[in-house]
Amino acid sequence: MMGIADYITIVNGLLGVMAIVFVLLAVEDMGEPYYEGGVLTDYIWAAMLCVMLSALGDIIDGPIARRYSKRQLLGGSLDIMSDCISFCVAPCLMIFAMFGRMGEASPIWTISLALGCFWVIACGMLRLARFQHDEGGYVPYFYGLSSPASALILLSAAGLFWLQPSSGYGPELSTWDCHAALCGSGSPKPYFDFLILPIMLICGGLMISDRKMSKLKSGIQLRLSSLQFAALLFGIIHAMTLTHPNDAGENLSGTSFTMFLFIFSLFWTIVYVVGGPRLVELDTLDDQSE
Repeated sequence: MMGIADYITIVNGLLGVMAIVFVLLAVEDMGEPYYEGGVLTDYIWAAMLCVMLSALGDIIDGPIARRYSKRQLLGGSLDIMSDCISFCVAPCLMIFAMFGRMGEASPIWTISLALGCFWVIACGMLRLARFQHDEGGYVPYFYGLSSPASALILLSAAGLFWLQPSSGYGPELSTWDCHAALCGSGSPKPYFDFLILPIMLICGGLMISDRKMSKLKSGIQLRLSSLQFAALLFGIIHAMTLTHPNDAGENLSGTSFTMFLFIFSLFWTIVYVVGGPRLVELDTLDDQSE
């Protein structure tokens, strides 16, 4: 029997599917994604927005389930399927479309990025399965990075690297290529795009790790996480207002403010990961003081 929260979870999964559809609509030429006729940036922002809305739904469906659903027969299974689509598959497909440069970059780079996508998806599936199996009862913290947090890190990094060349800060488009070894040669590209691969590998590893991570339920952690989420959401919406239909990355301009919103989001997610066990200790102290 389905409750209100189950319907919200289904919508979350459908938002992930919509994100994938937007990525497919965005791709015209995977060889030169940053250039006109490559990847349409307005569809990329739309895909990111769908993932963010799914994350918002993921935040509210738990409390609604506990408050209104007397029996939770489907919630756990639906949540796993929804989260896998929205926070693992959709962000990885988006990143591969944005930075894969298939046919233009060195095959080693394209294959490495594809393997990085497989890694994140596989680790996300393992993390979600473990969450349902091991954390059936209440635990005041997560073991490993949650899949929504991983998605927020990937979206923040991808948006930052995509916007940086048009922001007026840092290096402009670059042809540096690690030569035949990794990144490939060819048309200029965002200078820092190569960093997306190690970020993906780290996110995947953190999801299957035993590192204690705060659930950010109260106190300063909740306020900062809300601010980070709002900054990323506003950054994506603001980027959509700057992007004209059929704009590629090279057509963007005046994106410095938007880029700093993505920087802010990425910075606080890094603080969350680095301070994981310490934030859990602070949560415990807050619970004891209450």
